[in-house]
Amino acid sequence: MKHQTHLRWMIPAIMLLAAFAAAAGLFWPGGGEPYALVSYRGEVVLIHARGLYAWDTVSSAAQMQANDLVTLLLALPLLALATPLAFRGSLRAHLLLAGTLGYVLYTYLSMAMLTAFNQLFVVYVALFSLSLFALVLCLLGIDVEGLPARFSTGLPRRAIATLLGCTGVFLSVAWLGRIAAPWLNGTPPALEHTTTMVIQALDLGLVMPVVFLGAWLLWQRRAWGYLLASVAVMKMLTMGTAVSLMSINMALNGVAESPVIAGIFMTVTVLNVVLALWLLRSVGPAPTFKSGALAH
Repeated sequence: MKHQTHLRWMIPAIMLLAAFAAAAGLFWPGGGEPYALVSYRGEVVLIHARGLYAWDTVSSAAQMQANDLVTLLLALPLLALATPLAFRGSLRAHLLLAGTLGYVLYTYLSMAMLTAFNQLFVVYVALFSLSLFALVLCLLGIDVEGLPARFSTGLPRRAIATLLGCTGVFLSVAWLGRIAAPWLNGTPPALEHTTTMVIQALDLGLVMPVVFLGAWLLWQRRAWGYLLASVAVMKMLTMGTAVSLMSINMALNGVAESPVIAGIFMTVTVLNVVLALWLLRSVGPAPTFKSGALAH
């Protein structure tokens, strides 16, 4: 059927483009020394001036290079591992594939919208588009109504739902606090040289609804809760790993970052590793795809 036919070329294309984009972000040659610049809002920022992210700030470049490292060392191996197993009918692999595609979608949507224009802009757009439609096709291949029966009775649903909900609350409070405090003072938040808060918009508008809805529906033992919670856990795992590495890389580049926030994100990452293992170990061995959904 057409699901597997399309995914057989879409996922390798995603992997090749993501490997190229991430390697370019880490190893693009050339550039000079960072320099200070006053943004149009009067904020003094330090421009990276090196490599692919030469027009981004030192802080932004450090964060994007951390994402590049996670893409190379975690996301791409997960795609390579999960894809063939998902095509053979493994629900564990299918959920892992969906979550990893969610990471790629989020990463390159934010890169396309937030990164200062560079030579790979079209690559970012292609990755965003490919991963979006690949994720949709991947999710369409799951028999959602049959998911509750596929998980063992030992799955700690309420513990997973609670931890997911707490993670969502932490991120929501962190981002809303960053938005509200300067707004109440009549001043803009720290935007560096961007025009708006892209990451906060994506997290509050896309990620948090999935996290909260997945937690609530899983608590109620609803079929969609198993799917949304699984995707949310895999997404939060990769995002937590990326943010943890961002904090480390920012510190190495002399960018101030709250050790408390960094510590919380590292804790969130560890918790989501535990959640992912719980979920995946609780999946039964029976076939998962709808009849013909991912069959050639």
